[in-house]
Amino acid sequence: MTKARSQQISLDTTPYYHCVTRCIRRAFLCGYDQYSGISYEHRRQWVEDRLMLLAEVFAIDICAYAVMSNHVHTVLHINAAKAHGLSDLEVCERWHRLYKGTVLTQKFARQDSMNKAEQVAVKLRIDQWRLNLFDISKFMKALNEPIARMANAEDKCTGRFWEGRFKSQALCDEAALAACMAYVDLNPVRAKMAESPETSDHTSVKKRIKAAKCSEVPLNLACFVGNPREPMPQGLPFKLMDYIELVDWTGRAIRDDKRCAIDGNLPPILDRIGIDPENWIALTTAFEKNTNTFVGAEAHIESAALQLGYKRTPNRQRCKFLFG
Repeated sequence: MTKARSQQISLDTTPYYHCVTRCIRRAFLCGYDQYSGISYEHRRQWVEDRLMLLAEVFAIDICAYAVMSNHVHTVLHINAAKAHGLSDLEVCERWHRLYKGTVLTQKFARQDSMNKAEQVAVKLRIDQWRLNLFDISKFMKALNEPIARMANAEDKCTGRFWEGRFKSQALCDEAALAACMAYVDLNPVRAKMAESPETSDHTSVKKRIKAAKCSEVPLNLACFVGNPREPMPQGLPFKLMDYIELVDWTGRAIRDDKRCAIDGNLPPILDRIGIDPENWIALTTAFEKNTNTFVGAEAHIESAALQLGYKRTPNRQRCKFLFG
């Protein structure tokens, strides 16, 4: 039976989640449909532009993404502290970038005078919007609905465009986070849509590499803050160049002409996160197949399952083997 989203996403478990949303039709979300002879390639930019906008509005950081032919991968970080640190006016202005709001919230945004009853009504609405700003379900809805409307208008049809629910996986430790990000960033390489990470269009890794070449920080993507330490700043617990080296090494290892050919020059990050190279390749080539609702070392996923009220830990033995 499908689990309620509240039984899959919890800040007490982890702030990091892998989300996948898939197109329900035979026709592609993006790419070239050989059956109809129509190219939908331009829709990739729709999705990427929408993701960048949502990163500016929500208190949810985008760690990785890849826009594929019939599905979209995202690795998200819930930043509840950021949402709680916003003023009521900032919350209102952010929400109004996506939705019209109400007459009263528009009045509040203009900072017009309001009576006591109006202030109370606006406060209640903004308190709910503040919670929405770090709600992954609201984030995915704000991503999927506009794309579906645009695609339906272009296709001159109605009905569902996406599957009823997006898939989410809790990434319970650093190793799971690194493996999932690499898996997402290497989707086009595995699908033979690109030869290397830096040529894989509409992915976070290409955006990061392009920015790094100019000594810049990519806009609207979660920042790399280096290896764990105290005090630990907010951000991804890796060094950017270590991660790019890891993705490049992995991309070369999973190419058809080098499949399972793991050389001895392993990226240092693999030693730090403690994953066997062969297990790493298994994860980054078939992450969704090899994992389930919770991903990480055995102790971490057991703790997550316990916190969310699961009687059994999904995929415990497989994670024990892969992350052991």
